Formats: sequence, structure tokens, C-alpha cells
Amino acid sequence: MDRKNVSSSSIRSIGFDERNRVLEVEFNDGRINQYSGVSAEIHRRLMSAPSIVSYFRDHVEESFTAKRVKG
Repeated sequence: MDRKNVSSSSIRSIGFDERNRVLEVEFNDGRINQYSGVSAEIHRRLMSAPSIVSYFRDHVEESFTAKRVKG
């Protein structure tokens, strides 16, 4: 999955597979997690949020199941 680099204190890059509704997040420590069932709207809001990490914590981390794929 292609990820785009983001400007965030703890997230390095974010990718999204709209067809399968999977959000992939690479953290600055090298971990990569995939979150299933994420809508395109959540992804759009995450990418345009003033604080990506705050939006991630409030709307993704606690709301969707994570699968660690690296780290």
C-alpha cells in the first residue's frame, strides 16, 4: 500500500485502500498498523485535520480494530 508522508509528532505516513476500507498508519518508531472498516470520509478528515495525531487518537485508534503489520 502506498503511504503519504504527513507532518505529525508521532505519525510518519498514512495510506488508504478505499476498496478494502483499510487505513495503514506508519508511526515514527517504525511500527505499522492497519485499521479495518475505515470509511473514505474518515480518511479524508484525518488527512485534512489540523492535528493528524489528535484526530487519529479521537476517531481511529479507539474506533477501529488494529492489526500490527510491522514493529
